[in-house]
Amino acid sequence: MSLTFIDTNKLPKKLVPGQGEVTEVLNQALCGAKNVLGSLHWLKAAETFKAGATNKHQLIYVMDGKGRIKLNNKVYDVEKGGGVYLGPSETASIQPATGASLKLFQLIVPRIPK
Repeated sequence: MSLTFIDTNKLPKKLVPGQGEVTEVLNQALCGAKNVLGSLHWLKAAETFKAGATNKHQLIYVMDGKGRIKLNNKVYDVEKGGGVYLGPSETASIQPATGASLKLFQLIVPRIPK
């Protein structure tokens, strides 16, 4: 098995209106990952990242900044080192605190068949 180094600073960012910028850092094209998707998200003030319901598991980790996560109609303060796990069909929204920004890492993996 070979080692793959991915310089995430050189990957192109895509602007998602109202949801900041995103770049995939772990996928089939970059490193042959077949069942996992990893991406970085950058949010500025007034932007909101919406993790929609899927048939997969999601982990969203705060790499930098402060903000709020809305999960099950409750709002939680979050900062660097915090995050949220979403099971299949769960949703959450994340936004920076007033005057702040956020850098998030999102990991999406499939359900394991029973």
